[in-house]
Amino acid sequence: MPRAGLTPAVVAEEAARLSDEEGFDSLSLAAVAKRLGVATPSLYKHVDGLTGLRREVALLGANGIGEEVQRAAVGRSGPEALRATADAYRRYAHAHPGHYAALQQLPVLAGARAELATDPVRVLAAVLRGFGIAEEQAVHAIRALRSSLHGFVDLETRGGFGLPEDVDQSYALLVEGFVRAFQEWPDTVPGAAGAHEDTGRG
Repeated sequence: MPRAGLTPAVVAEEAARLSDEEGFDSLSLAAVAKRLGVATPSLYKHVDGLTGLRREVALLGANGIGEEVQRAAVGRSGPEALRATADAYRRYAHAHPGHYAALQQLPVLAGARAELATDPVRVLAAVLRGFGIAEEQAVHAIRALRSSLHGFVDLETRGGFGLPEDVDQSYALLVEGFVRAFQEWPDTVPGAAGAHEDTGRG
């Protein structure tokens, strides 16, 4: 007999908890079914197989971290907003490692549905507007920030920082470096064709 109250949301939330505890790569239908006390085939009524299950966890991760950084940004702007959202990003990744790992695969897993998520990238874009960065440069700035935050958090959660120096200080310095960089962000890409138009070079 199917478990009473089993819904797609319940299945996804249990899968997300399992991912946090044991790692996103270890997620399986059988493991989730066991935790829910149902037979594995019962899950197919609620999710589209393992790919569908992974997709739902990725969407939960996107919404979770997106809402976290959005809350951090409320009432703040410029450097204060950047520091707060960067700290929120890191906290979420530590608190929900499975969600966070799933989030990195969101575009592949969710496709068009990814647009429905509270994407942290959109929040970061709003924060960067407070620095007066030209719209055509915003994507480059977001990529630089996102790749740096993710790289740091990924190394940290995998135990990649073995030296005794304070990791919190390292992260704070990373963020402070971006505060200064965004305050002086160029309006054109150095070396780009358009940057040399006044010299006659295309």
